[in-house]
Amino acid sequence: MTLRNLLKLTLACTLMVILLGAYTRLSDAGLGCPDWPGCYGHFKVPSAAHELAKAESLFPEHTIDPAKAWPEMIHRYIASSLGLLVILVLVACYRLKEAPRKLPIFILLLILFQGALGAWTVTMKLMPVVVMSHLLGGFTLLSLLTLLYLRTSGFRIPGGDPGMRQYQRLALACVGVLVAQILLGGWTSSNYAALACTELPFCEGDWTTNLKIADAFSPFQGTHPSFEFGVLDYHARMTIHIAHRFGAMITAALLGLLAFRIINRAHSKVLRNAGWVLAGFLVLQLGLGISNVVLHLPLAIAVAHNLGAAFLLVTLVFINYALWRKA
Repeated sequence: MTLRNLLKLTLACTLMVILLGAYTRLSDAGLGCPDWPGCYGHFKVPSAAHELAKAESLFPEHTIDPAKAWPEMIHRYIASSLGLLVILVLVACYRLKEAPRKLPIFILLLILFQGALGAWTVTMKLMPVVVMSHLLGGFTLLSLLTLLYLRTSGFRIPGGDPGMRQYQRLALACVGVLVAQILLGGWTSSNYAALACTELPFCEGDWTTNLKIADAFSPFQGTHPSFEFGVLDYHARMTIHIAHRFGAMITAALLGLLAFRIINRAHSKVLRNAGWVLAGFLVLQLGLGISNVVLHLPLAIAVAHNLGAAFLLVTLVFINYALWRKA
């Protein structure tokens, strides 16, 4: 298998891990297995009589729920496969003289840290700052793998499209704003604040006088037996939700501006197509976000909202690479 095909497979696996991670989190299956890396002392969900007896002896305070345990274990299996693929990518890069060396090493270190965050997510009982960091790590991994794929493909914009260089900083700012919005989304999800407001465009009631910013964004929320279903009061969760909505407005405005500039001013057909893709994903993401509120967070739409953020980020990585890379 060529390095490019291996990277394509690794990118697909990364998207699958992000998708399954979102499904596991949003279906409240994050603690479907109370231990790590196995499940109730096994490397699969226990089902046989002797396996169940062992699980009950090791975890007498837990009741085995296969509907929650299996999504968590499948997520772990595919994440482990992703780790093996990243190792293969590193080996392939070192076998090719022209391939990057430092970036694959950093990607490997990142996925090892992701494994540690995955373990801490379980052992720290879904502590929000750990869950959010794990989510951000997945998106960072996707971005770096996309960058590595572009670098190994030798992609360049023909002629460099010099007229678009003035938008380099705007494109970079879009990445920063989108990452901040993804963080807010992860914080909203990990604190179970997605349904704190059920009206549009802001929140029901006199929400402006009930904001609790210090409580809402404190990374340390005390000691609790579990953080599942959240430990913050309503007003703190409402504050998180409102911040995510305002972040969505800022993100939409900035990304929309970038897409408009590219579509109307780029000479390169590749760049113009990327601008249209960015605009399309942005409209889709806004629609999914509104649907989550109106339809009270259906699981399929909530998971798709995570995937939409991933596609937006990959598109911005491509646009930045095209704008900043020399012709």
